[in-house]
Amino acid sequence: MLEQLLSTESFAAFLVFCRLGSAFALLPGFGETFVAMRARLLCALAVSIVLTPAVSTSLPPLPAAPIGLIFLVCQEIGVGLFLGVIARTMLSALQTAGMIVGMQTGLSSALVFDPGFSQQSAATGAFLSMLGIVVIFTTDAHHVMLAALADSYVSIPAGRLPPLDDFTATIVRVTADSFALGVRIAAPFLVFGVVFFFGLGLLARLMPQLQVFFLAVPLQIALGLAVFILTLAIGMAAFLDEFRGSLTAFGR
Repeated sequence: MLEQLLSTESFAAFLVFCRLGSAFALLPGFGETFVAMRARLLCALAVSIVLTPAVSTSLPPLPAAPIGLIFLVCQEIGVGLFLGVIARTMLSALQTAGMIVGMQTGLSSALVFDPGFSQQSAATGAFLSMLGIVVIFTTDAHHVMLAALADSYVSIPAGRLPPLDDFTATIVRVTADSFALGVRIAAPFLVFGVVFFFGLGLLARLMPQLQVFFLAVPLQIALGLAVFILTLAIGMAAFLDEFRGSLTAFGR
């Protein structure tokens, strides 16, 4: 009896860890490349142990055949990766916004290493990506990520074949929403670019002897940074609202 109880409990914890562990590999903040792998593993294990008693009644029984266990584990890993991709895709909106900001402010050639995406990107994109992670944790939005993982056992029950068509439609929709959010955050800079370059063109026609491009670069950077400072708080607030909304959709 004790052996059967331990087997059942360990299977439930292992099944929860399959979903949460794969999600933690991609979640913003938890799944960053600069976070030690042991730290990510310990966080996933700790949350799995805490969550197992709450969702154990909704978990399927231990399959009798090994192929059934493998199939079930692959399903849970796929669901966890799906949830992680949703959160990571919403974070990439800041990368899109940073790229547009860099182009409009003349800082697109100022490349730095972005630790969030493990690649070279514009300084504005790397700054917004890291700021987004900071905002998520300082506003306790990471609790929304953890709550979405727990509530996913209601919207996506364990042991059932995941709705692949709904998964595909959701990923397409979230990708479109992420790009639209990035453009919305960078919208003031699009307006700034149109007005600034229109003014430069008009100035070049009125004063042909003026070295427009010699004047344009420092003025573009100075005015762009001023617009960046004025609109940063509004843009991050819009990102936080969309980020929360994309995850609460998996709630009860």
